[in-house]
Amino acid sequence: MIILTGAAGFIGSYVAGHLHAAGFHDLVLVDDFLSYPAKAPNHVSQACTARVERDALFDWLAGKEHLVQFVLHLGARTDTTEQNREIFDRLNLHYTQDVWRWCVARAVPLIYASSAATYGGGEHGFSDNHALVPALRPLNPYGDSKQQFDVWALAQAEQPFFWAGLKFFNVYGPNEYHKGRMASVIFHAFNQIRSTGGMRLFRSHNADYADGGQMRDFVYVRDLAEVILWLMRHRKHSGLYNLGSGVARTFNDLALATFAAMGVAPNISYIDTPADIRDAYQYYTQADMHKLQSIGYPHPFTSLEDGVQDYAKGYLMTEKYYPGTP
Repeated sequence: MIILTGAAGFIGSYVAGHLHAAGFHDLVLVDDFLSYPAKAPNHVSQACTARVERDALFDWLAGKEHLVQFVLHLGARTDTTEQNREIFDRLNLHYTQDVWRWCVARAVPLIYASSAATYGGGEHGFSDNHALVPALRPLNPYGDSKQQFDVWALAQAEQPFFWAGLKFFNVYGPNEYHKGRMASVIFHAFNQIRSTGGMRLFRSHNADYADGGQMRDFVYVRDLAEVILWLMRHRKHSGLYNLGSGVARTFNDLALATFAAMGVAPNISYIDTPADIRDAYQYYTQADMHKLQSIGYPHPFTSLEDGVQDYAKGYLMTEKYYPGTP
């Protein structure tokens, strides 16, 4: 039995489908299903052993502990504009601590979602070296919550026999339709281009970057799911790991790739970055992927152009937004 939290969300639902396609059929899907009916298309067709409400998980597990082979804790509050720290403390910090303690007490391996938001403005670089973690200064409460848990986990004397905290960079791909403002720029680009024939990007408010020249590490959700599957089978070398493509690309590159995938002539304009996120805006991220590669991860990561082609043509243009399996 595999426990998968965040199963109604973007990444969790995709990972559920990926695992099922790989032959893992005893899946327990965990989320706040009742509060988010709009996410139903992400999971209603997914075969599973059970669907369990997030706050009922530990009660549901009573008497079933011996059946659990792995916990994938991908559920979190991920809104980078949310300023209520109590929400992040409850959902991202304390709940994850409870999951960790449960896994420790029962010798169950754990993979959990951290975030590249822990790196803040990137002043300390983007290395997943544990010695650098205490110096990181995230730019928003969401990043703080992920950072606080990473620091806490590294300080624990008792740890699951295998654990991995994955620092997700800018993930894009199928099943993110419900995320609204927090959906990937690729999702927004596709919909803008389809409705208006053009794409508006944020203007740079940093003299070191041209408009649209802001750079991010964009990683296709399929690659993320492959890493999780490999780590589940590997079960060695516990720790924090970056999970990006390892290549920083500009938002102009992203827009041009989306126009090309849709067969539309490029038409890019620029608008001011919203004031509520301007001060916490990351102008550059690039995952240092050497650590994951050093433990033997063998697969290459999808290029931005190939990922956008697959996402646009395989899902968005066919309205196949929420496949049961990828």
